[in-house]
Amino acid sequence: MTEKTIIATANAPAAIGTYSQAVKVGNTVYFSGQIPLNPQTMEMVSESFEAQAVQVFNNLKAVAEAAGGSLNDFVKITVLLSDLKYFAEVNSIMTTFFDEPYPARAAYAVKALPKDADIEIEAIMVV
Repeated sequence: MTEKTIIATANAPAAIGTYSQAVKVGNTVYFSGQIPLNPQTMEMVSESFEAQAVQVFNNLKAVAEAAGGSLNDFVKITVLLSDLKYFAEVNSIMTTFFDEPYPARAAYAVKALPKDADIEIEAIMVV
């Protein structure tokens, strides 16, 4: 059986349910979905969609670093949005966090996200 390593960092929001921030198996890291929670206060960032998205990417970055990688090691991300009207804005924000070549990506509009967030992102990283 392949060994699983649980990835956890205080620099990203603590899990608020029965899950880990990320799990590493071999050289692959599977990230739980991140919503725009400030890791110090565990309060939602809500002043704008941009602020929410930036917080989510910063949370993912912190977990990636705790796992020994970076956002540029992501091979797949799944973006969940409260409304597809945010799709172009996500693209723009991603260019400030990732270098080309970009990871594979899927984006979906969903009925609702935890804590009424407008964005949640899960990812897979290879280190």
